[in-house]
Amino acid sequence: MFTLQWQIDSLDTPVNIKSFLSQQNISKTALTDIKFAGGFIKVNGVEQNVRYMINNGDVLEVGFPLEKRSEGLQPENIPLSILYEDDAVLIVVKPAGMSTIPSREHPGGSLANALLGYYINQGIESTIHIVTRLDRETSGLVLIAKHRHVHHLLSRQQQNNGVQRKYKAFVCGLMATKEGWIEEPIGRKPDSIIERMVSPNGKHAATYFKQLSQQKERQFTELELSLKTGRTHQIRVHLSHIGFPLIGDNLYGGSTKLLQRQALHCFSLSFTHPISMEVLNFSIPYPEDMQALLS
Repeated sequence: MFTLQWQIDSLDTPVNIKSFLSQQNISKTALTDIKFAGGFIKVNGVEQNVRYMINNGDVLEVGFPLEKRSEGLQPENIPLSILYEDDAVLIVVKPAGMSTIPSREHPGGSLANALLGYYINQGIESTIHIVTRLDRETSGLVLIAKHRHVHHLLSRQQQNNGVQRKYKAFVCGLMATKEGWIEEPIGRKPDSIIERMVSPNGKHAATYFKQLSQQKERQFTELELSLKTGRTHQIRVHLSHIGFPLIGDNLYGGSTKLLQRQALHCFSLSFTHPISMEVLNFSIPYPEDMQALLS
């Protein structure tokens, strides 16, 4: 069972548990689950309801009910590359070619399938909460919450641009511009459930890029990118729109001569840990296929 504990020591006046927990960003839905689905609220080891008044010197403990796993997601024993793990979060390195979640075209072999298999093997009683997703052919860092409440906290942080990701990419052609912003709205392409496009009717999207190097013999530019917004296929659509599609991204006009998958890698991830409030920073090198193009 996932539990949180607070040593109460900075109240000016007594406050009821409901108000205190609201200040800790515990949602009304979570409180309802705690009350009716097998959780608990204790003050100094004694169960209390949310109207109970707490004061300095009290120890408040909240236990969240066990989560029900989706019956549609099958566990698989797929090796995971785990960069960091604690009771609240998990950071994994997703390889290119692995879907983040199952789809109709790829019902198995996804990161979610692998995570569920890992949870069962490790005795982790949680369902799958993936905070940051990557396209199937994009490699790199993925942030996972190990509980619904942690996912809630990280999603709030994400909405306020507190979860920062940086990418590296190789684009076709020698780009003249050293750095800049691409700000173009992105929407779904008509008659396609997958493809996106720059569209006046789309949602606002902003991508920052800067050059890292150029390979004149192979005619490509290495970029570092970061996002102010998180639209589907945002980097791929924006780079294609300005005439520099990702190497290997044949959906958006990139040549597959040098690489058979889109040359996009999430190399950096930073966020504030939702429980300890510590700022965590992670970075990883290129995978072998992208590194080979720089050799």
